[in-house]
Amino acid sequence: MLAAVAYPLAAVTGLGAKATAHAVEHKTNILRTALPAETSYLYAPDGKTILTMFYEEYRQYTKLSDMSPNIQQAIVAAEDNRFYQHSGVDPKGVARAFVANARSSGVSQGASTLTMQYVRMALRDSAQTPEEVQEATQQTSLRKVKEMRMALDIEKELTKEQILERYLNSAYFGHRAYGIYAAAQIFFSKTPATLSPVEAATLAGLVKSPSEYDPLSSDQKDATDRRNYVLDKMAQLHYLSPDAAAVAKNEPIRTRPTTPANDCASIPGAYNAWGFACDYVKNWWSAQPAFGENRLERMDKLRRGGYRIVLSLDPKVQAAAEKNVGAKERVGSPFANGIVVAEPGTGRIKAMAVNRTYSLDVGDNGPSSNPEADPKTKANYPNTVAPLLGGGTLPGYQAGSTFKMFPMLAALDAGMPLSTAFDSPYRYRSAVYDGWAPSNASGAMTGRQTMWSGFGKSVNTYFVQLEEKIGADRGVHLAEQLGLRWRTDVDKEQASPAKAKKWGAFTLGVSDATPLEMANAYAAIAADGRYCEAMPVNSITNRDGTPATYRTAGGIEREVAKPRCRQVVNADAARAATDAARCPTGDTPAKGSCGGWSTADSVRRTVGRPVAGKTGTTDSTRSAWFVGYTPELAAASFIADPDNPFNAVGDGQSQIPVNAVAQTLRDGLKGTPTRQFTPPSDAIVG
Repeated sequence: MLAAVAYPLAAVTGLGAKATAHAVEHKTNILRTALPAETSYLYAPDGKTILTMFYEEYRQYTKLSDMSPNIQQAIVAAEDNRFYQHSGVDPKGVARAFVANARSSGVSQGASTLTMQYVRMALRDSAQTPEEVQEATQQTSLRKVKEMRMALDIEKELTKEQILERYLNSAYFGHRAYGIYAAAQIFFSKTPATLSPVEAATLAGLVKSPSEYDPLSSDQKDATDRRNYVLDKMAQLHYLSPDAAAVAKNEPIRTRPTTPANDCASIPGAYNAWGFACDYVKNWWSAQPAFGENRLERMDKLRRGGYRIVLSLDPKVQAAAEKNVGAKERVGSPFANGIVVAEPGTGRIKAMAVNRTYSLDVGDNGPSSNPEADPKTKANYPNTVAPLLGGGTLPGYQAGSTFKMFPMLAALDAGMPLSTAFDSPYRYRSAVYDGWAPSNASGAMTGRQTMWSGFGKSVNTYFVQLEEKIGADRGVHLAEQLGLRWRTDVDKEQASPAKAKKWGAFTLGVSDATPLEMANAYAAIAADGRYCEAMPVNSITNRDGTPATYRTAGGIEREVAKPRCRQVVNADAARAATDAARCPTGDTPAKGSCGGWSTADSVRRTVGRPVAGKTGTTDSTRSAWFVGYTPELAAASFIADPDNPFNAVGDGQSQIPVNAVAQTLRDGLKGTPTRQFTPPSDAIVG
């Protein structure tokens, strides 16, 4: 019998050393820095209000000093009452387990110390492949020997307190509660610092078998028996007096369960409309190389990395956007009316709102308005999580004459002046575009137009001629530089180098675009031609409190959440484009004449400060747009049927995006100082 007892201990330094020394040393090095998966938090712009969390394992790392002594003592009593006496492996426990298992011809008793259990959990958490997970958890003698070797090594490098802290942050307690913070929250709606002896003993008892001893089950008998066992052990170790333990054992287990929020659909009802911005954060995150080499790795980082993410929305602007697209009142329409507001000079998204409820539950949605859809296909209203505002895979909506900005800006950047004039008939046949013959929306547009009047009245035949002069491909390329992406097969083909020169209809907005893209593109013009990538966050910090960073192609380390900007056109060209873009809004340009009337002359009166912008409608008014901006904010609003692009909005609703942008700019900027646009130079006026 003595020989039998000695064997498992000898294996740790004998057979195990020969077979696994190198592997164990490598694994031990990993464990020194291994951290368990941790929940990432999305905060409101105040940096304090938690909107939601992202996790696969709900866990928040908690320092031992922030845990009640009750839970520290209870876990030692439950799992390893000789924790403070052994050096990682308990010879008495090993011998006892070996004898018991030999007699039963199976595994009737374990010998894992807290340190050995921590090693197992850390190996599991740091595993990179399914094979490594299996290796860390499989029930074999070799795995146990490796575990013992690593436990002995870890105890030489970490204090008992450090091991206990790591253990309590790694252990699984059931109900997706990983670590003591999650367990205290899920079972008792408390923090680890406030756990009573009864609560601590209940949680400590769960580690052995979370399902068997679940206190949230209808029958608490097994949970109570296990808790009482832990309380008795605590009394034996003098953590509790016998009388205190007896009193505690007579108490019922009083749980106060909490279901932690997870992902964007869990955002509180008061912030429901913010779900669309949350969804954009996820889509944006999945495209950031800073978080991994592919989408899968990046999303894994989000759910396991313990990041602190602060949303970029401005609550005042967001509230204005929600109000002015009827986010709460007009959710029952097949026509989506949405708006995105971006900040010139940073690209930060200040508002995202649409007349929909952000929800995964589409059970009560009616049938799709698309006649070609399966009859069982649900409509996108009133509930949806589809990225209707941009940032996902949806192509967007035809943006109409808002695209006239791109050839005009390209012409100005190429040196053509604002005074460039063309005789603009009702219909114009283009020799450049193979006889294509677009017409204007009204005969009143006929006559000689400049960039000011042509843009203000949205004269199609003026812009076709302007596009002929600079080349349609230059307008397409500029749109791409300002963040537009082509998602349909038709748009991709037309925008290709082989086709772009002949894409005359580009200036009329036949391509799909999203309000996110359009708001950000126009924001670059407001920022004197400096384009900034759309940025949905104010900050991202790692679990250790340092800013999340990435390395540029040039080797420079930069913060992920910092604006990423570049000059796309020269500042004078952008200022000139803004001067012309004041005409559609009823504003007065600094240098030229708007020609007597405009397409959205109510905007200036509504906003009450200098404002530029452009209307846009498509054939038969299937969709309607307005993109407007001040020096401080740029906003793009649309109305269309996302399910059926042939379901015409109609002229009667074409004013809705105009009002949405004008009123949102007015309300969002209320109380802020009025800023003026910088006039263009005389050289570019012509």
